[in-house]
Amino acid sequence: MNDNIINPADRELWIENHPFDELRVGASATLQRTLTKSDILLFAKVSGDVNPAHVDAVYAKTTRFGEIIAHGMLGGSLISTVLGTEFPGPGTIYVGQTLRFLHPVHPGDTLTVTVTVASLDPVKHRATLDTRCVDQDGAVVIEGQADVVPPREKLRIRRTDLPDVLMADKNLRYHQLLAAARACEPIRMAVVHPCSREALEGALDAARLGLIQPVLVGPVAKIRAVAAECGIELGSTPMVDVPHSQAAALKAVAMAQSGEVQALMKGSLHTDELMAEVVTPQNGLRTERRISHVFVLDVPRYAKPLLVTDAAINIEPDFEAKADIVRNAIDLAHALGIARPKVALLSALETVTPKLRSSMDAAALCKMAERGQINGAALDGPLAFDNAVSSFAAGLKGIRSEVAGDADVLVVPNLEAGNILAKQLEYLADAQAAGVVLGAKVPIVLTSRADTAHSRVASCAVALLAHHQARIA
Repeated sequence: MNDNIINPADRELWIENHPFDELRVGASATLQRTLTKSDILLFAKVSGDVNPAHVDAVYAKTTRFGEIIAHGMLGGSLISTVLGTEFPGPGTIYVGQTLRFLHPVHPGDTLTVTVTVASLDPVKHRATLDTRCVDQDGAVVIEGQADVVPPREKLRIRRTDLPDVLMADKNLRYHQLLAAARACEPIRMAVVHPCSREALEGALDAARLGLIQPVLVGPVAKIRAVAAECGIELGSTPMVDVPHSQAAALKAVAMAQSGEVQALMKGSLHTDELMAEVVTPQNGLRTERRISHVFVLDVPRYAKPLLVTDAAINIEPDFEAKADIVRNAIDLAHALGIARPKVALLSALETVTPKLRSSMDAAALCKMAERGQINGAALDGPLAFDNAVSSFAAGLKGIRSEVAGDADVLVVPNLEAGNILAKQLEYLADAQAAGVVLGAKVPIVLTSRADTAHSRVASCAVALLAHHQARIA
């Protein structure tokens, strides 16, 4: 036996080949692999083969197979895996392959791939191997023959540590959000100064999806000019003509105050212009609650939606304001279908210290929750960001709570921290963002002027759910 033969315990670390001189007719090697839906989608992404039989579950139901099936060449690629990494292994040159596809492979099927030496040609230094893939029921799904040039020299090579592949369906949670919102009656929403493509498209897309009934409040001539320039069909969308953005904010707030509309949506004006009218003591939309903003983020690497608050309204909230910020976020989480949200109160440390006001506030808010002053959620804090979203990080710190590592809501110390966190997740972690202002008499969609129509539609869905939750609360 060669001294370089790999022990079973080392197979995860090393690859060893079988040179031509070691091969014997009838010798074989096997590989077993369970194929998942993610495997199929990844193969489609890499190959570009988006045949709906492989990637479209609705279409696949209409085929003879009744469900999604794996690409035939995905199974065939497993044969190449055996030849290149197991038998004969590294140094093998693949010359040819015949394949017959005999049976469909579905997500969840376990394939046993076997290659067996059928013949050897010492003159040409060639080997022919029978290749076969069999599923968990014993059915042969693929069979054929491979023609290879086996390696001449013995090799023992450390396996390459490949990077993780993240499969993220950016539209899955978006469609789930829209489906939940469309179960509610649409609300009448004043779109304030919609004088940009994104503002108009977002409002009209949300209307077409049955989420809102928009009322465009702004200089009508300018709105029509933008629509004509961008090729946007306004149709019979109602409009209220006012001369400028400040007048649009004043009029939209008055419409909400009178009940003419049930929500507001910021268009292409500055946040300060709109919110100045919202918080006006005499004719604004204040309630007994402090007004705050909540980002609803779909972060590909996080297993569920993540709410971040407050990252847009309260610059340095005091303790009473933070209590309302928490309450508003809990109400929104309930509206999104999270029965008992896990609220993480963020600080720089997970220990309470008088040197960090955020840690003291977090501890006091948790005590309020214990005493029933904040209801409907599990609170924990102070927690550093890593301890809030990573159970591994929380475990290293010895933190044991139902919130640590599994937060639904992140309550930040101040606006700067929240704004930086939300935008980092959006621009560096590829998060999809929606946002809404709560605590006023109506929900307010407060998107950035740089937000896409897609983001504005998602925010309209969140506002619709928040409105209906407030009605039944």
